[in-house]
Amino acid sequence: MGEFLYEFELGKAADVIVKELFKVKPGENFVITADSRSDERVVNATARAIYAAGAKPMVIWTATPPGPGKQVDDFLPSGAIKAALMEADCWIEYNTMYILYSDTYEEVAHTNKKLRFLCLPGMHVDVFIRLFANTDHEALRDLLHAVRDKIRSAKHVRLTSTAGEDIEFDNHPDYPINARDGYADEPGTFMLAGMISWTPDLDTVNGVIAIDGSLVPQFGVLEQPVKIYMKNGVIDHVEGGAIAEQWEKYMRDFQHPQMLRPAHVCVGFHPNAKLTGQLGEDERIYGGSQWGFGAIGSFLMPPNGIPAPSHIDATCLRVSIYLDGVAITQDGEIVDEELKKYAARLGR
Repeated sequence: MGEFLYEFELGKAADVIVKELFKVKPGENFVITADSRSDERVVNATARAIYAAGAKPMVIWTATPPGPGKQVDDFLPSGAIKAALMEADCWIEYNTMYILYSDTYEEVAHTNKKLRFLCLPGMHVDVFIRLFANTDHEALRDLLHAVRDKIRSAKHVRLTSTAGEDIEFDNHPDYPINARDGYADEPGTFMLAGMISWTPDLDTVNGVIAIDGSLVPQFGVLEQPVKIYMKNGVIDHVEGGAIAEQWEKYMRDFQHPQMLRPAHVCVGFHPNAKLTGQLGEDERIYGGSQWGFGAIGSFLMPPNGIPAPSHIDATCLRVSIYLDGVAITQDGEIVDEELKKYAARLGR
């Protein structure tokens, strides 16, 4: 799909972001950040929509850092980027090696209290059109909020899958459980619509996480599952062939304890998401789950999060979700009667 221009569809997707999700006002300062691996067509379509809405677009292009999070701080012209973001009303991040979780992000998020930030790392044309132009965001928002409310009311969560996942943990009463509905019309940090994300009570995470989707940004889509064995919130060992060995070595080579601990868990419900190896899309696959390791953002664990050298994400497919022992999904499909009516509006 990406080999074609799709100008009409690009324009519609950009309009959805600018007008529906951000609700941009004339005169607002709107910064777009991107790196040399970002899709120029997506960046330019967004800038055109911002300008057409009467706001003031500013696009910051940089070279691509070796990794995301804190790995960008010394590589990028961080002082200049911060200066621009401190004056921004709105910010979209299209960087493939994302600024989110970096010192740059944390300083801006804590200082610029008016900023509306939407993190869309590595967004390519086909993903952009599929997830924005072709989605009923209101129906998706309603489903996500209903699932979030059920998770919030639970103390204990268990996730299983046919790939061998069987992981359980307790929810922490002080950590927010967020419905990522894509709307960025008030100050704060927001993500692509389609998932619920939260940081569990870390010391209670036990069992095996079976990654049969992707490991990003390092390895992309997997050919065989990688199994991560967790003991009291710490990676004990990893199985699954050469990729598993490389990934475990990569994580341990940071020599930082938080790189061996979860940062968050997510469950995905975007009806148009599919496995592509693109972080934003993979972690929103309907019926999947996703685990982050490493740095924990302040938006997940207020007020300051937990710093770490980087942040890595891993996706699981066709997951069953049990809340206090009661299933709300089985093998990736909703079985909860109350939630079924919301899923039906999305054609599920």
